[in-house]
Amino acid sequence: MAEGRRKYTKEFKVEAVRLVKEEGRTVSQVARDLGVDVSALGRWRRELEKHPADAFPGKGHLMPQEEELRRLKRENEDLKEDRAILKKALAIFSKGPK
Repeated sequence: MAEGRRKYTKEFKVEAVRLVKEEGRTVSQVARDLGVDVSALGRWRRELEKHPADAFPGKGHLMPQEEELRRLKRENEDLKEDRAILKKALAIFSKGPK
């Protein structure tokens, strides 16, 4: 039977990265000790270095910058749709009576 994808808490990831950084242990050694894939631990380390405060937002959540970008794109699409509707309405009402 195939095993499901393992999930790790934010605290676990931060602690794993701390073991590499502060205790001077190698990524492969920490990964082996914790039973984590080496590439996953490396990815966690890069993510924590890039965005220390916003790292590991959780399943289904985006980093604040990505969330803002998504919101602005959605708003932009809504405004384009509103503008198209107003153009059509203007065309209809500017024809005048027959």
